[in-house]
Amino acid sequence: MATRLTRAEQGERNRGLVLAAARRVFLERGYAGATLDAIAEEAGFSKGVVYSQFAGKPDLFLALLERRIAERAEQNRRVCAGLAGLAGLDALLQANARLSEDGGDWSRLLIEFRVIAARDPALNARYAALHAQTLDHFTEAIADVLARAGLTSAYPPRAFAELIIAIDAGRVLERASGTSELRLDHLVDLLGRALVVVGSDEDSVAERPNPGGPDAHHNRSARLVPRTP
Repeated sequence: MATRLTRAEQGERNRGLVLAAARRVFLERGYAGATLDAIAEEAGFSKGVVYSQFAGKPDLFLALLERRIAERAEQNRRVCAGLAGLAGLDALLQANARLSEDGGDWSRLLIEFRVIAARDPALNARYAALHAQTLDHFTEAIADVLARAGLTSAYPPRAFAELIIAIDAGRVLERASGTSELRLDHLVDLLGRALVVVGSDEDSVAERPNPGGPDAHHNRSARLVPRTP
């Protein structure tokens, strides 16, 4: 005999089904093209059930984003465990790149939402609060792997994390054009040149092999050399 769900359990179940349906519709139609009617139909509910869980389309998207932020933060903690320096930074970027690719069009969907939210101060404020969580988690992950190798960035840690996210967003758009030649190892090499030795009196940076050279995909260790003027 099937166990009867309590009202709270039924509500939580419905919320999960609506969110799963919303993600599929958003990915298929984009944020602007998605409608609550389509999401309700995909979930197998009336629109009233959707409204019983969420105030509207922005709430649905932000709930999905909040869940994704938590998932990425946990993944980053697992990936970074025991890694240090550029090896850790490389692993972190590789893992996030794979998650973006496995997520289909999510990265482009998020860019679309950010452009739309930027025109709506109230919605942008809500997005900014979640984006701050992304930056907090990413800053902590990067700082940890660099600290284990006695390194830090030449820029404030949060600005360094924001730089990586900004470059990655640009990389998503460049790849969408189908003509991009910017590889992930190029990005790691670039970031490695902005690292300095903690407590060193010399102005030193982490240098990696030429990303176009024969060892570009094999040498994951950094050596420290004085920064050239």
